[in-house]
Amino acid sequence: MGQKLQLKIPPPKHLCFKLFQLLLLAVHFQFHSGITQLTKTVKDIAVLPCNYNISTEELTNVRVYWQKGHEVVQAVLPGKMQVSPKYKNRTIIDVTNSLSVVILALRLSDAGKYTCVIQKYDKGSFKVVHLTNVFLFIRADFPVPNITDLGTQSTNIKRIICSTSGGFPKPHLSWLENGKELNATKETVSQDPETELYNISSELHFNMANNHNFTCSIKYGDLTVSQIFNWKTCKSHSGEFLLPSFSFSIISMYSQKYIKMSLNRKDSSLIQQYFSLNISSFFHLQTTSCSPSFFNQV
Repeated sequence: MGQKLQLKIPPPKHLCFKLFQLLLLAVHFQFHSGITQLTKTVKDIAVLPCNYNISTEELTNVRVYWQKGHEVVQAVLPGKMQVSPKYKNRTIIDVTNSLSVVILALRLSDAGKYTCVIQKYDKGSFKVVHLTNVFLFIRADFPVPNITDLGTQSTNIKRIICSTSGGFPKPHLSWLENGKELNATKETVSQDPETELYNISSELHFNMANNHNFTCSIKYGDLTVSQIFNWKTCKSHSGEFLLPSFSFSIISMYSQKYIKMSLNRKDSSLIQQYFSLNISSFFHLQTTSCSPSFFNQV
């Protein structure tokens, strides 16, 4: 008599139907959607695949949308085509290549998630039959920097400048010698407001009387590009007497010509003039100009 009756109430039919719809939707996405990742560089061309094959005749019953977030990049609709102003003259939907979208002259702002949506006309309305997601990553690598000679500031001080441009993100430039960072002058960093790409340059002044091995290193994000600049001092050999080897042939010529004759003052003066001219020429050839050497490191 004291037992309580427990009634099992079945869930509402509409709840079961909703769960069934969600299950079908999950299965639909599992077989009809995909994710692709692409990494490209600025000013390059990107081909984003939709992976949906269709004939030209079927386009009259199909809507093709390529969108980035909630913004429509380009759409192919029955009888017309729509293009976002940001992508005007830069995108093409390739019907022959599974409805891929081609983006020309890539910009940093083009990076992001793109979705290809295919709707097909069926029983009086358009229904989604295919979805594909593509993640596009844009890189802007700095080229190997250039080191340029700016001439001398004073008698023993030389000026050089290291520069590079067209990269992203914001870079940091360092001058190094033997692993130690040096104090540079006139560092300039600028960013193009349209492309968002950075330019950077920095001057270094050093004493020409000493040998140097400088590294101009530019770090941006997790990447680094650099160039090595070597400076060798030049020492004159004018304080050393080195007899030119070709002078012996002249002595031999004079010996053969006057082997049985005693040299008079005139002949002696000629030989002395020859030696003085060629020794001075020899010393002139020994005085070489100093020029730096470069070694690129990426």
